[in-house]
Amino acid sequence: MNQLIDVKNIALEPDQLVNNDKIATPMYTSSALFEQEQEKIFRNTWVWVAHTSEIPDKGSFKLSKVGREPVIVVRDRKDNIHVMVNRCRHRAATVCEVHKGKTSSFQCPYHGWGYGLDGSLRALPNPEQYGDDFDKSQHGMLKLRVESYQGMVFATFNEGIEPLEDFLGAAKKWIDLFMKQGGGYPVKTLGEHQFSVPMNWKVQLENTTDAYHFPIVHKSFLQSLDEEAEKTFTFLDGEGFVEDLGNGHSVMVMIPELVDLEEDLDRKIPERFAELAQALRDEGYPEDQVRRIVRAVGGSGFNLNLFPNVACSMAFFRVLTPVAVDKTDIRHIAIGMEGGPDIANRVRLRLHEHFQGPMGFGSPDDAEVWERIQRGVDGGAELPILVNRGIEKEVPGEAGPRGHVSDETGMRAAYAMWKRMMQE
Repeated sequence: MNQLIDVKNIALEPDQLVNNDKIATPMYTSSALFEQEQEKIFRNTWVWVAHTSEIPDKGSFKLSKVGREPVIVVRDRKDNIHVMVNRCRHRAATVCEVHKGKTSSFQCPYHGWGYGLDGSLRALPNPEQYGDDFDKSQHGMLKLRVESYQGMVFATFNEGIEPLEDFLGAAKKWIDLFMKQGGGYPVKTLGEHQFSVPMNWKVQLENTTDAYHFPIVHKSFLQSLDEEAEKTFTFLDGEGFVEDLGNGHSVMVMIPELVDLEEDLDRKIPERFAELAQALRDEGYPEDQVRRIVRAVGGSGFNLNLFPNVACSMAFFRVLTPVAVDKTDIRHIAIGMEGGPDIANRVRLRLHEHFQGPMGFGSPDDAEVWERIQRGVDGGAELPILVNRGIEKEVPGEAGPRGHVSDETGMRAAYAMWKRMMQE
């Protein structure tokens, strides 16, 4: 079969760019295509913007992005969450540049237009100069539709879109399982770090359910573990799987025995958590709670990819923001237990730093490979990018096609959704 693509004559049509087994190189390199994605995908579907623990109190806010568009996520005095475009309706200046905080209102620093926590225009200097027919109610900040599930807050510009829970569909089961990392406590964010990678956003989208790379890219991580932990993370020969969950979502189960963290609590506590378990006992926690907390600290045995911009990856949230066709911002958000033992949350942070941190053994290696992909696609533009691994061996799963843990089923799921949205 001819694996070359006539890129000289290729139009930026989804049917020509995406096949079930391969995608065309312009998917990573075309600026025109990138602009279309911002409109057809990021403006027209549910995009993750925050976790409720980041805005815990009335007046709490944080800055976020929907695609490239800057937004403010804020909790008002009635505990309602609002998402507004971070732009003054007068002369377009951002009304907030503080990443996170607490306030009673927002005021544009240019001409002093003041907005309530719900984005409504409350006051402006010398309003009489705008004429008698100036209506403040028509000049509030642009608001997005907002819905949440299990503390995950999503927003969209598309008022006619299906409800969030319908969009998540089969992924809800896996979100529910992921949130058991609270160990009986509500899940909260513990901190984050951000970095930029010179890559197309879809390169990262593919990575979350790509187990094929793990023993190669993350060899140094595996070598940093004790023998018991290394065996746990050597999962390509295990009974794991990757499954298409619909609407571009997918799950990769690497460690099946850690899918449900509340099952089989009598199982032996891993040696690397023995000290934590004893510390919890010393603090007076009963044995059943000790085991539940320790299990939660270790994280889930799967990665969940939610199209288009967030992943629930073992023990953290990974959020992508497309900046340009060859630049993507990444946020890695550690999660822990609201009201849980301080020592357990400290261990969670140390585990996060071990893999995801800027000096960790995992994410820096991922980022290097992502960058090399973007450099590589500058050559051989007629060559396709293959997403065909395991395509002949897929079987029906609970929600959609299911393949071996190292198969590219998740990538095919994402690109099927990409194609659908780009054709609408």
